[in-house]
Amino acid sequence: MTPKEASRETREIAALAPIIPVLVIEDASRTEGLARALVAGGLPALEVTLRTPAALDAIRAMAAVPGGIVGAGTLLTPEDVAAAKAAGARFGVSPGATDRLLDAAEAAGLPMLAGAATATEAMRLFERGYDFMKFFPAEASGGAAALKALAAPLPAIAFCPTGGVSLANARDYLSLPNVLCAGGSWVAPASMVRSGDWAGIEALAREAAMLERGAR
Repeated sequence: MTPKEASRETREIAALAPIIPVLVIEDASRTEGLARALVAGGLPALEVTLRTPAALDAIRAMAAVPGGIVGAGTLLTPEDVAAAKAAGARFGVSPGATDRLLDAAEAAGLPMLAGAATATEAMRLFERGYDFMKFFPAEASGGAAALKALAAPLPAIAFCPTGGVSLANARDYLSLPNVLCAGGSWVAPASMVRSGDWAGIEALAREAAMLERGAR
C-alpha cells in the first residue's frame, strides 16, 4: 500500500462520521455491546488503543460487529502493526510517525493515520505521500487555533485532531476547512462501559454523529 492509497482510505473512513471514538478497553467481554451501541448511534469507525492487555481481543470482537470499521490506535512499532492487522484492524493510528512504523504499515497494507503536531512533522509526512494525518495532542498543541493557522501554508493537508477533544470544543475543530473528523473518548465513558449502559452510550454517539463539519 502506498502512502497516497493509505490517505485515500483513511479519508474515506473519516467521511463516515464527524467523530471517531477513541477507546481504551479494560475488559474485552464488554466490547461487542460497546461497538454495537456506537455503530447504532452513527459512529461506525472505532479506534481501540493498544494501551491495555485486552486491546487485541477487543479488536477481534469488534471486527465482527456489522457496520463497524475497527482500527488500532497507539501503534508505536512494526510489531504493533503486525498484531493489529492480525487481530482484524482495518486502519491504524499513531501519535507520531517513524520511518520503521510507516514502512511496516505500508508493507502490511494497513492504512495509517499517523500523527503530527508541528508544521515540520506534517511536511515530512506530506513529502512521503500522506495528505491526511492525526493532529496530536490537539489541545496541548494549540487547539483549533493552531490547526486554523496551519490551513493557509499547508492547504493540501487535512487532519483528525485528537487529544483533549470534547463535545464542548469539537465544533471549533470540525468547523475548520482542514479538519475532516475528530477523535474523542467522551462518547464511551468508562463508567458507562463498566455498567453496560449501552443505551446511554448510543445516545452520546448519536449526539456526536449530529455534529456539523466544515470540511467534507
